[in-house]
This record gives sequence, C-alpha cells and structure tokens, in this order.
Amino acid sequence: MPWSSNATFLTAVTLEGATALAVYKPERGERPLWDFPRGLYKRELAAWHLSEALGWGLVPLTIRREGPYGEGSFQLFIQADFEQHYFTLHENAAHHSRLKRICLFDLLANNADRKSGHCLLGPDGDIYAVDNGLCFHEEPKLRTVIWEFGGEPIPDAMLEDVRRFARAKLPTPLAALLDGPEQKALRARAGEVAASECFPVDTGGHRYPWPLV
Repeated sequence: MPWSSNATFLTAVTLEGATALAVYKPERGERPLWDFPRGLYKRELAAWHLSEALGWGLVPLTIRREGPYGEGSFQLFIQADFEQHYFTLHENAAHHSRLKRICLFDLLANNADRKSGHCLLGPDGDIYAVDNGLCFHEEPKLRTVIWEFGGEPIPDAMLEDVRRFARAKLPTPLAALLDGPEQKALRARAGEVAASECFPVDTGGHRYPWPLV
C-alpha cells in the first residue's frame, strides 16, 4: 500500500479453504519515532481490544501473527467507498451516532493521528476506525479531525458504555499490550470521559493531524 508511512501490505489470508483480505503491518517495517517505541502494531491490536471491550465494533478484526516480514498485525480489510471520509460522512446526519462513538473512542485511546481518511464507510453501511497505531501514549497526545461535536451532550448509552469500562478491570489481552504507565493513563482517561457530560471543544493549538485526509 504505497502511500503508507510505514510498510503496509494488502494480503490474502486463508484458513480451511476460506480466504479474506487483510492489512499486514509488520514491526520490521516501522519507521522510528521519537515519542512512540517500536511495536506500533501492538497498538493496532490494543485498539481492537478496546473497541471490543466497549462493545462498539469500530475497529475491524485485528490479530497478531508471524508474516513474511516478521511479526505484525493483520487487520480485516474493509472494502470501503474510498471517496468517502470523515468530512464527507459528517454531512449525513445518519452517520453522526457512529462518528460520535469514534470520537469517544479516540479520547479514550489518546489517538495522536485520527485523519479524515481513517474513517471508512464499509459495504454494510457502518463506519470503521482504522490506522490506530499512534494510540495509548501515557502523555496527552490527542490529534484528531473530529471536533464538530464539541459542546454537544454525550448520548447516555455511549456514556454508560464508557462508565462500565471505567469501573471494570482492564481486559487481560488489552492490558498485556500496554505498559504500566499506559494502563494507568488509559484508566484515568476513561474516568475523565465517564465523568463528562459533553464532547470536548477544540481550544486550538496542535490538536489536528497533518495531512487532514
């Protein structure tokens, strides 16, 4: 996949005669970053576990496997309408509920790179959040294009899901992918979101990723 910052491959995975397309991100193909350690693929896995723990199904199925270029993440490829992205999807009010969940998910995961093109409209009509490698840093790193809901009340059902997550122990598979300070920071963010009534408002600064799409 030639426009990716790190080595990213579209692959075919087969089990017992069934074949599906998946996006393969090996650790070996990651470019070094000053603020994130190697092993971004583990954060892709952690994002899927967080989405599942919330019961939101935002992140496509993601697994850890040894591939042709070493260990990495394999994520179910979404046959999306790639003409659509967050800014076009937001124009349709029918998508707002799903986009609000992605907004809350990013607050919890501390997503440092939610670009517009990371919101994919799947053939089932659902919107999926992909490219979650820059998440779960212990320091505040939120950079996202999703600010249109700022100041609006968080829907009760979504808030209850976050509160349930905040009250519970971190799921073992999720905790195993994060170090101690990252686990503590995730729990703290969950508590802050659970105590909120409204989506946060953009206060300026460097809270938008680049490029936006």
